[in-house]
Amino acid sequence: MSEFTKTLCPYCGVGCGLEVSPPAQHGKATNRDSQGTPIWRVRGDKAHPSSQGMVCVKGATIAESLDKNRLQYPMIRESLDQDFRRASWEEAFDLIAKRIQTIRFTQGPEAICMYGSGQFQTEDYYIAQKLMKGCLGSNNFDANSRLCMSSAVAGYIQSFGSDGPPCCYEDLELTDCAFLIGTNTAECHPIIFNRLEKYRKKNRKVKLIVVDPRRTPTAENADLHLAIRPGTDIDLMNGIAHLLMRWNQIDVGFIDDCTSNFPAYAEVIRHYSPDVVAHRCGISVADLETAARYWGQSQRVLSLWSMGINQSSEGTAKVRTIINLHLMTGQIGKPGSGPFSLTGQPNAMGGREAGGLSHLLPGYRLVKNPQHRAEVENFWGLKPGQISPEPGMTAWDMITGLENGTVGLLWIAATNPAVSMPDLERTKKALLRSPFTIYQDAYYPTETSAYAHVLLPAAQWSEKTGVMTNSERRVTLCSAFRFPWWEAKADWEIFAEVGRRLGFTKEFAFANSAEVYAEFVQLTRDRPCDMTGMSHELLQTQGPTQWPCPSNNAESPVDTQHSKRLYTNLRFHTPDGRARFGAYHSRGLAEPPDPNYPFVLTTGRLYGHWHTQTRTGRIEKIRAMHPEPFIEIHPRDAATLGITDNQWLEVRSRRGKAKFPAKITKAIAPGTVFVPMHWGALWADEAEANALTHPESCPDSLQPELKACAVELTPISAEITLKNYQLQSSQW
Repeated sequence: MSEFTKTLCPYCGVGCGLEVSPPAQHGKATNRDSQGTPIWRVRGDKAHPSSQGMVCVKGATIAESLDKNRLQYPMIRESLDQDFRRASWEEAFDLIAKRIQTIRFTQGPEAICMYGSGQFQTEDYYIAQKLMKGCLGSNNFDANSRLCMSSAVAGYIQSFGSDGPPCCYEDLELTDCAFLIGTNTAECHPIIFNRLEKYRKKNRKVKLIVVDPRRTPTAENADLHLAIRPGTDIDLMNGIAHLLMRWNQIDVGFIDDCTSNFPAYAEVIRHYSPDVVAHRCGISVADLETAARYWGQSQRVLSLWSMGINQSSEGTAKVRTIINLHLMTGQIGKPGSGPFSLTGQPNAMGGREAGGLSHLLPGYRLVKNPQHRAEVENFWGLKPGQISPEPGMTAWDMITGLENGTVGLLWIAATNPAVSMPDLERTKKALLRSPFTIYQDAYYPTETSAYAHVLLPAAQWSEKTGVMTNSERRVTLCSAFRFPWWEAKADWEIFAEVGRRLGFTKEFAFANSAEVYAEFVQLTRDRPCDMTGMSHELLQTQGPTQWPCPSNNAESPVDTQHSKRLYTNLRFHTPDGRARFGAYHSRGLAEPPDPNYPFVLTTGRLYGHWHTQTRTGRIEKIRAMHPEPFIEIHPRDAATLGITDNQWLEVRSRRGKAKFPAKITKAIAPGTVFVPMHWGALWADEAEANALTHPESCPDSLQPELKACAVELTPISAEITLKNYQLQSSQW
C-alpha cells in the first residue's frame, strides 16, 4: 500500500491532483504547522494529467485547514435570537423530517428549497436531486454555480445543443493564439496559466490576448492587453468579427456545412465598424485590428473565460459571441482550438452532470423537456408527472421567496450566501425572515451560520470518498484519507437519511458512495455526458478519466481516447446537427455610471482567496499574503478626488456601502475601481463587496451581474479614521 493517498484539490475547477500522507511516518519527523500541530503532508500528483504535479499555494496549504474551526456536532435553536444547543443526529433528523412533512402538506413541495455548492462531490449532488426533484417533487434545488457558471451552461446549450466544454487542457500546449477574456487566470486558475506560459516560452510565436479592465498578473504577460470599459465585451467581439468578415478571414465551408443563423449574425456585426467599437470600448483602432489579425491569422485559436463574462446581465449573449468567433473561423473540434469556459468550483461540472441547477435534471437533461422528465421518472420508479415541468427557484428567487413568504424551508449546504449573494443587506434581511433554515457545513462559524435554526456538521473532501469533474471534463476519484471529524457525515448520507425518514427507503438504500455513483452514471447513458463506463473501481485503477466514457462489453476495456475533445466530427447536439450563431447587439451594463454614481465597481478574486475565505481564512500563510481589503483606483481619478495612497474611502451604491483603503495604481482603467470579493463580516469590518452589487441578471442564464455596478467614492478624513481606530482599539 502506498503511503500517499491520491485525491483532488478541493478549491477551483482546474482539478489538480494531490497526494496526501499522514503527519507521522516511519523514519521521518512528524509534519507540523507553525503552531506545532501535526498536519498531513501534501504534494502535487505528477501522474494526474490535468495538473502534472503542479500545485498552487492554496493546494499546498490545504492540510492546515482540516481541523480548524470545524463544526463538530448538530446544533439546534428554536429562533434566531436564541443560542444554539448541542443536539444528537437523531433529534436533528427527526426535526428536519417532521418540518419537511408539515410544509409539504400545508404549503406544498414548492415551498421547500435547497441551495448547494460546487464543493459537493457528484454523489452528494445526485442524492440531493433525487430527494428534491424526484421524491419531494420540488425543482427548488439551485447551487452557487448559478452565480458563476450558469451563463456558460446556457451559452453552450444554445450554440451547440448541449452543455459541456469542448476543449481539454492539452489544447493549452497546441494553440497558436490564446484569447483570454473575463478571466484573471494567473491568480484564479494558476495551474492552467502555468501550463500555457511554459508552452509560450518554448514557442515564441504563440500569441496571448487578454481582455480585462485591470492590468492583472494575467494581462502583464500578454502580447496584447485590451483594457476595455466594463460592459463592452460584445462590442469588442462583434468588432473583431466585423474585421474578420471584411478581411475575408472566415471559414465559408464550415459556416455553410456546419452552422445555422449566420445571415442574422452577419447583419448584426455589419454595424460594429472599428471606429465605433474602439470608441465604445475605450481602446485604439490599432489594438482592435491587432486582436482581429492575431485571431484571423492563427490556425488554432483557444478562448478562455470565466466570471468576468458569465457574471453579467448579458452573460449568455457574451458567451455566444465568443463561440460565434470560433464558428465563423472553423475553430472548434480540432486540437488547440475552441471555446473553453473555466469552472469556478472543484465540482461545478459534476453538478451540471447530476442536474444540480433548478432547470436541470441528471444527464444533461432539462426540466422543461417532457421526454427528459419521463426518462428520469421511469429510472427512479416515480409515477408519471412526479417531476414538476416548471424550473424551480434560482438562488436569488429563494431570497425573494423568503421576502414574500413563499419559502417555508431553506436548506443551505456547503456554501456561504451571507457573503456571496448580491445586494447583501437585502439578502441578510431575507435570511432573517426564514421560517426554518438548515445549514450544513464543515466549518463554524461562517457568516451564514448566524441565520440558521439547525446546524449539521458535514464531512469535507478529506473524510469522504466520491468523484469530482474538472473544467476539461476529467473525472477524478477523491478517496477519503481520514475519519470524519467528530460527528460529521458526508452530505449524501445526510440527504439520504432524511429521504428514508420521509418514507423513501428503497430510493435511498445505498451502502456507500460507490453505489450512489453506479446508479447515477446509468442516467448518463446515451447522453452527451455519457459516463456509463465509469465507476469508482475503474477510476481507482485507470486514474482520472474524461467523458464521454460510454460502457463497452465486458471483453474490451473502456476506450477514452476519443474523449479529449467534443465535436471532432463537426456534428452538434442540435436537431439539425448544426451549431447555431447567436446574433446579439450590445446592451451594456445593467447599471451604468451616472453623475450620482460616476464609477464602475468591478470585483474579483485574489490568488490566495477562495469561497468567502471559509477555508482559506483559517490558513496563516494565506492570511499573511492578503492582510487587508483594498480598493484599486487610477491615479487620475485619485487626483480628481484628492485621494492619497492608503487613505480610506467610503464606497456607496444604491444598495449599500463599504469602506476600503485606497490602492492607487495604473493597473485599473480610469473610471473603474476594483475590490476583492472574498472578505465577509468575519474577516474584515464593512468590506463586503456584495453589499454594493445588484441582483439584475441575464434573462437566459438567470446569473446576476456581480461583476459591475455603479458607485460613488467619498474620502474619509484622517481624523475620522483615527477616531474609529481608537474606538475599536478600546474595545479589544
